[in-house]
Amino acid sequence: MISINLLRDHPDWVRRAAERRGEDVPVDRILKVDARWRAGVDKADQLRARRKEVGKSLATMNPKPPELIKEMRGVGDRIKALDSETKAADDELRALLLAVPNLPQDDVPDGVDESDNVVIRTVGEPPAFSFEPLPHWDLGARLDIIDLPRGAKLSGSRFYILKGKGAGLQRALISWMVDLHVGEHGYEEIYPPFMVTSETARASGQLPKFADTMYHDDEDDLWMIPTAEVPLTNMYGGEILPPGALPLRYVAHTPSFRREKTAAGRDTRGIKRVHQFEKVEMYKFVEPETSDAELDGLVADASDVCGRLGVQYRVIQLSTGDLGFNSAKSFDLEMWAPGCEEWLEVSSCSNCTDFQARRSNIRYRPQAEASTRFPHTLNGSGLALPRVIIAVLENFQQADGSVIIPEVLRPYTGFDRIG
Repeated sequence: MISINLLRDHPDWVRRAAERRGEDVPVDRILKVDARWRAGVDKADQLRARRKEVGKSLATMNPKPPELIKEMRGVGDRIKALDSETKAADDELRALLLAVPNLPQDDVPDGVDESDNVVIRTVGEPPAFSFEPLPHWDLGARLDIIDLPRGAKLSGSRFYILKGKGAGLQRALISWMVDLHVGEHGYEEIYPPFMVTSETARASGQLPKFADTMYHDDEDDLWMIPTAEVPLTNMYGGEILPPGALPLRYVAHTPSFRREKTAAGRDTRGIKRVHQFEKVEMYKFVEPETSDAELDGLVADASDVCGRLGVQYRVIQLSTGDLGFNSAKSFDLEMWAPGCEEWLEVSSCSNCTDFQARRSNIRYRPQAEASTRFPHTLNGSGLALPRVIIAVLENFQQADGSVIIPEVLRPYTGFDRIG
């Protein structure tokens, strides 16, 4: 949620910033509702002050003037009416603000969509094959480690089963990535709930905008998480963190549930775009002055995972037209998949500034007795399965149809080859 003070003081800047990302924010309507709310609050406060003043005077009067008593009854009724009006205005104002996306930072490249994203760097070289590399759906079937038909049989399209060493490869990737982030990158591991309340989903920015892409349990009003970012954001919802608490850096492995709505075609073949997948998520709560550097660190940590796996990858800065709803600045990491012949996004690292902290009402106190501030929050995949599985299978396939396991994973898999 953006600051209402920012809208009050710099409405034209907010309007231009939103237009950079292709959004038409109803600035004038928001300010009109805000003015109505403030006027109602001010008038109610004046009436309460008048009631308090007259009440003190009435306490010393005997007999009590009937006209003052009548006035006070009218004042009470007017206060109730104003409270109802301001409550309605406050609800409308909050609903409007919840629909406003985060505003891009000045150094985010302008663009209409993903075609305007900027490649920052490409690391590594694509593998050289003496044969025609297979896509993962063919590899998985031949090696009997990915079963798409039975996944669809159990749950419908875009579900799959990992079998044998395929399941072992995924488990190894998850354990290795979590251990790396905890042991070398300085994150604390968290095991969060996989279902959250509506308030938690709103606090992270998932609701109301993305309700149609999330799975919901109507009876208990719980939402299945699309990423660990959702529960991690609201861990400190409504709290004030004490001096010295920041930075907080967390990593969590969770399943992710998403109602992908991409039309049938290239993206829906294999396990690239599915309704349920595993992900290791990095998350940070930091002081505002450090968030740019913390974003660079997040990208570096995700890059370290790609580099150690030995897969060619690239880092891309997202243009304003491709930014996520919560993000003020984002970088994607993509791995090359030679069988699919495409770059696969395996991580998106974002600085959400104070956007989520405002929605969650998370504050911190920089020093004892100092005024509270909103921290900045950052998130990044470190990394997302199953696209990493796709990259490993397709990059390390051999002429005999087997797949070599990257060396860093072998202590976790217990095997060095699938075949």
